[in-house]
Amino acid sequence: MKVSPALATDAQQLAADPHRQAFLLLRTVFTVAPILFGLDKFTNLLTDWTMYLAPVVTSVVPLPAQTIMYIVGVVEIIAGVMVALRPRFGSALVAAWLLGIIINLIVLGGFYDVALRDFGLLVGALALNRLSPRKAAQGRAGHDA
Repeated sequence: MKVSPALATDAQQLAADPHRQAFLLLRTVFTVAPILFGLDKFTNLLTDWTMYLAPVVTSVVPLPAQTIMYIVGVVEIIAGVMVALRPRFGSALVAAWLLGIIINLIVLGGFYDVALRDFGLLVGALALNRLSPRKAAQGRAGHDA
């Protein structure tokens, strides 16, 4: 199978640009993971997500824990889509969301290992934010980030 010169050139440019590789890797992960975790809030196949919700949340928000998890799922799906469409904004949204999750886990207690893992994800989301081209730069570069 013959590869078109344009595709070969794009592949060579990508191979020579570790910043672009890191950006694409982080954007892919921070698109797919929030969408999958958001969808799982409706099925609870991975875990019973309500066990990660601090009781103070249900005392402040007068809704059942599972209903709150449905809302969380919608927000996570939106965050993942935003990373795909507007990575600079979406990555900041994911970072802020992860900060909220970390605070919730610390208040809940007992899940400090998960909070630490989520801190690592927050740092990754901030790295994606720094690697994401600004909108004006995207237009000048002539490629969709």
